[in-house]
Amino acid sequence: METVFTKIRAGAIPSAKVYEDEICFVILDINPVNKGHLLIITNEVHPTLADTPDEVLSHLLVIAKKADAKLREVLGCAATNVVINNGEASGQEIPHLHLHIIPRYTDDGKRLTFPKTHYDEGEIVALGKRLEFE
Repeated sequence: METVFTKIRAGAIPSAKVYEDEICFVILDINPVNKGHLLIITNEVHPTLADTPDEVLSHLLVIAKKADAKLREVLGCAATNVVINNGEASGQEIPHLHLHIIPRYTDDGKRLTFPKTHYDEGEIVALGKRLEFE
């Protein structure tokens, strides 16, 4: 499957690549939340978390940790958001797994928030039982 990310990896679409290895590559997002916003992208196309081998997911988090450290060192950001939009309904625009590492600053005026809902009486316990896994 070809995606915009496979085209970027192949060099058909220009990018500012900051890291690459046998499993993933990292580029600057062209539409950043804040400057320095990075995308960690799998080399092979895996549309969602469920489609991605465990060893690839583990590697992506190791790279996310390194990217976080580099952003803090170079940009002096106070924090980062690490985000995966996992499926179209979540806002995933490209069906090719990638992590967003977004540098954040105290009082940058940007918030990642969702409206909250609530559980009815007994609903949280019942749902918790249905969602148990090993």
